[in-house]
Amino acid sequence: MKQLKALFANKVVVASALAAAAVMSTDAMAGTGGTEFDDIYTLLVGWTQGTLGKIIALGMFMVGLSAGIINQSIVAVVVGIGGALALYYGPTVISGVVSALV
Repeated sequence: MKQLKALFANKVVVASALAAAAVMSTDAMAGTGGTEFDDIYTLLVGWTQGTLGKIIALGMFMVGLSAGIINQSIVAVVVGIGGALALYYGPTVISGVVSALV
């Protein structure tokens, strides 16, 4: 019986601590501040959505198309198109998700 009371007391303490942490927590400000990485972010977005990104996306599509022709399967083409779309639109989607306001 003493062990049961001790277990219940531990659960009450943990639950109280979690409730206090939830009540006193501050708002999350994802995507704000931290300007020290803006230069590299701009550089990478420029690469992926600029000429380099278009060349890589076209290469992914061509490799997928070639593999699809060799294997006689459309799956490789779909993977190539998916990779090309993820490369080009990925930074925009990630930026929208991270900086979205609730």
